[in-house]
Amino acid sequence: MAALDRAAAATVVAGVSGSVAPARAASRDFQPAYLRLVEAGLLDERIEAIAAHYDQCGLCPHQCGVNRNDRETGLCGASARAQVYSHAPHFGEEIPLVGRRGSGTIFFSHCNLRCVFCQNWPVAHAGRGRAASDRQLADRMIDLQRRGCHNINFVTPTHVLPNIAWALGIAVRRGLRLPLVYNTSGYERVEMIRLLDGIIDIYLPDLKFMDGSQSERLAMERAGDYPAMAQAAILEMHRQVGKLVTDERGNALRGLMIRHLVMPNRVAGTREFVAWVAENLPLDTYVNIMPQWRVEHRAFEHEDIARGITVGEFLEAMDWARKAGLSNLDERAVSAEKVYRQRLGS
Repeated sequence: MAALDRAAAATVVAGVSGSVAPARAASRDFQPAYLRLVEAGLLDERIEAIAAHYDQCGLCPHQCGVNRNDRETGLCGASARAQVYSHAPHFGEEIPLVGRRGSGTIFFSHCNLRCVFCQNWPVAHAGRGRAASDRQLADRMIDLQRRGCHNINFVTPTHVLPNIAWALGIAVRRGLRLPLVYNTSGYERVEMIRLLDGIIDIYLPDLKFMDGSQSERLAMERAGDYPAMAQAAILEMHRQVGKLVTDERGNALRGLMIRHLVMPNRVAGTREFVAWVAENLPLDTYVNIMPQWRVEHRAFEHEDIARGITVGEFLEAMDWARKAGLSNLDERAVSAEKVYRQRLGS
């Protein structure tokens, strides 16, 4: 990025809100990416390319190589039939996703990362949920659209991409017209993300760790490559969809939104995270630095994360973000920052 651009962005950071407004587009002019693939006659071809990975599973960086179509399961614990824990309008996501009527979330069971501090461990680790056929999954998409949701938000989708692709083909023929959100832990193969080019409108990845020794210790043992995999995937996501674009009401239509959870004792590498974003992406990339760390699941077994974060730890994270020049910080994170600073000043 040119020095002039960085200087301009830094000027915005010094303002009252600490963030810039995303690009805007009229909702009446918006068309989900997958409809353009339909018009070009390419959606079915892309679906088949994704579906082929169940024969010798290489959907995620583990590349287990199991035949999911023959009921084999890899490290994620999933077979060739998706399990869904819930589908409903969700209001706990970022404000541009939630809008007035909620984000249409579909929570999938199982996970390919399984962090020891997972807040959804009964779903992600234990696999709670019910099996859903691809047609039933399409039914859920249409139902969420009927209920007025602003998007279809696939939560933990990596290991069930073929099911999502098949269901999308069915749902499109039934009139699906909402933007699709890919809500992921970040542990992705860039090769698979490339297959989603023209299908996904909004990417919502975590970038949890900046040190592979931490991801290997606090996620799956084979996840020491998490930082490299997540970073490469995020760069490809940005290449596809660019910066966040919202409609006239502030609802997300397209773009990249990155999450990073602040952890105790700087375990997540937040300073390195904001530096990486500033060096590799536009400074007005949407970034949510999250203060909602809780000691969940097996986190109490690790002394350095067996407590909540302090006010100081969250505020230093926000300070690092501003010093790095990041200018589009999540509205709720900025609000939390203001409250904490007021408390410290009182």
